[in-house]
Order: sequence, then structure tokens, then C-alpha cells
Amino acid sequence: MYPPEMIKPMREDLTNIGFSELYTTGDVKNALEKEGTTLVVVNSVCGCAAANARPGAAMSLNNDKKPDQLVTVFAGVDKEAVDAARSEMIPFPPSSPSMALFKNGELVHMLERHHIEGRPADMIADNLKDAYNEHC
Repeated sequence: MYPPEMIKPMREDLTNIGFSELYTTGDVKNALEKEGTTLVVVNSVCGCAAANARPGAAMSLNNDKKPDQLVTVFAGVDKEAVDAARSEMIPFPPSSPSMALFKNGELVHMLERHHIEGRPADMIADNLKDAYNEHC
């Protein structure tokens, strides 16, 4: 677990642009049961989350089509919610950061850490925008 004061700015990178934080299994279940599309970002303290994942998620929202709901869980902090979210991302192995797009509760698009690490934020944003254009 990381100290709350350390991760606060990392959480705010997403909450300040409209993401809701999920903390429990119930939170994740309720979010994914909603009709429409839901982007789940598994946030992380790692450098690729700061340099690529969070900025890419933010840039992806500059698109005509976007998810109905934006949610996030924090790896290494919100264990219950992270485990619940990852259980919905099977068959993909756990990784953080990662991003998953769900439509009516079904996983339709996944970005694993290896799709994020070492890639510029605009490339990640474009990948997400393509998924939004197809599924949202």
C-alpha cells in the first residue's frame, strides 16, 4: 500500500477529468452493470502510468464518441476493486497500468501494460479513440 498523500495527485490526474474512483467489488459490479460503455483505467504509480497511460486516457476524451462512464481503480491501493476489475478482464493477465472498454458489461477492448509502456500518450489515445468509434 502506498501513502494516500503520495498517490493523491496520481488519482487526481483522472478524477479531475471526470473519472470516478471505485474502491470495492460492489463498486466495480455496479459500474459494469450499467448499460452503455465504460472505460476502466487500472491506475498505477509507475512511470508509464504517469507519462503514457493517464495522459493517453485524457487525450482520448477529445473525440466525438466517448464512453458513457469513466472509472478507475488504483493498483497497489484499492486491492478489492482492482481484483474485481481484473476478474472481468479475463483472459488478459493482470497488468498495471491497463485500460479496458466494456459495452453493456462485456469486455470489448483491452490495452495491457505492454501496449502502454514505451508508447507515446497520443498513440494510446488514438488506440482508445478507435475503440470508442467502434463501440460507443
